Order: sequence, then C-alpha cells, then structure tokens
Amino acid sequence: MLRGSKVGLRARHEEDIPILRAELYNDVVNASRAEGGPWRPITPGSKDPRLVVDDQAQGSVPFSVVELEGGTLVGTATLWGIDNHNRVAHIGLGLLPSSRGQGYGSDVVAVLCHYGFVVRGLHRLQIETLADNAPMLRSAERNGFVREGVLRSSAWVMGEFLDEVLLGLLAQDWKPGSKA
Repeated sequence: MLRGSKVGLRARHEEDIPILRAELYNDVVNASRAEGGPWRPITPGSKDPRLVVDDQAQGSVPFSVVELEGGTLVGTATLWGIDNHNRVAHIGLGLLPSSRGQGYGSDVVAVLCHYGFVVRGLHRLQIETLADNAPMLRSAERNGFVREGVLRSSAWVMGEFLDEVLLGLLAQDWKPGSKA
C-alpha cells in the first residue's frame, strides 16, 4: 500500500466494486462529470471496465483509496495514459460523497505524485478537470500543479459544453510533502 498522511492507495478488492459502482458510477450527474463519455447503466454482476482491474494492462494503474485509520474505502484513484517513452501520465480520482471535503483529495494527489515520480520514474504528470471543479483544482495546486491552459467548451456534460483546465507538474518542480 502507498501511504499518504490521511489515505492509503491499495489494490482494488472485489468487495470495493459494489460500493464504488453504487456511490460513484450509478450517480448519473457525478459520473457524467467524471467520465470522458456519456453515462450508461452497467448490468449488476457484469465486468464493469471502469472498476474491474486488468493486472496485465500497462497504460493504467487503478487504486482503491482507503482511510489509514480503519481502512474504510473512500474512493478510487488512477494513474492513466501512462506513456513510458515520454515518461508522462495523467492523474484521476473520485471520492465517495461521504468522503468529500475532508482533505482526502489533496492527499490522494500527493500519493499519486510520489508513485508517478519516485516509483515509476516519470517526468511529467498531468490533470484535466472541469473548470468548475474547485476541489480538484485546489488539490492539484496544493501539490504544485500549474495551470497550463483552458480547453474551451471541450467537455459535453449533461446537455452543455463545459471548459476543462489542463494542469501539469514536472518531476523537477515537485516538492514532496509540499501540500498546503
């Protein structure tokens, strides 16, 4: 398990899947804002590709996020779009509704940075998030990410186009433990 100050990132367990599906992906508005495509229902018991881990896949590393105290599942985190040649990857996370607003997001981003830069030896990490996702923007910036641009009207979400913000962090600019 990778450990932050509040959370741990561990392998996905089978018992995590129904919780993540019910609290993150069955919430149409939340899932529509988090996904890059349209929401669609997934049949119970099916192998949901967003949640079931393929241990052979090289371009994505999914984690379940748990509280360090007690081990309660609080969300999901992913290092995705891993490009080993250019040594870059993207960060994504989703917290259960009951776990939002408690500082877990900043800690998850910090742990993913440690994993990306120290464990994987990457050079650049990147985050794309909706421009109105203030908690994700704060979590990224607290960890040293810099706003590099706005992708105007690039995300179709629940009947309207929304802007996305592109943030980046280079290994040489990363300061472990620098969260505010």
